[in-house]
Amino acid sequence: MRAVIQRANSASCTVEGRVAGEFTGPGLVVFIGVTGTDGAAEVETMVRKIANLRIFDAPGAYDAAVAGSEKLAEARGNEVSALTLGLPVLVISQFTIYGDARKGNRPSWIQAASGEVAEPLVEAVCVGLEALGVRVERGIFGADMKVSLVNDGPFTILLDI
Repeated sequence: MRAVIQRANSASCTVEGRVAGEFTGPGLVVFIGVTGTDGAAEVETMVRKIANLRIFDAPGAYDAAVAGSEKLAEARGNEVSALTLGLPVLVISQFTIYGDARKGNRPSWIQAASGEVAEPLVEAVCVGLEALGVRVERGIFGADMKVSLVNDGPFTILLDI
């Protein structure tokens, strides 16, 4: 299982002109790809990682940074997770992150799982995050989605499980 995790100030996913999922204010946008060997163990690890990645500044970190360099070092040591801050996560299924273009100019999707395998695993990630108390917004599996986001940083993590 692979995820591209982006810290965002806002995000939305639209399908056929209708909003499928969105958030305003800080949160995470997570593009998830599934491979044929993924299962419950990968889902559990992915859920834990997404929820607990400490990539947001602690409340008041900016004020501490303005106060001086001694406070800045302390503030940077207090990075917190989306779960801790109660921030939303927009989950988008995306088989293309398993595209392999090392040979030739046309990507191969051979590593990506079929929709029948991938869809329940992506949904299991969403359900797992919700079970932890994370507000989850979803794209629509297999749809032609228009995803908009305002990157914060930018801060992007590639996570392979």
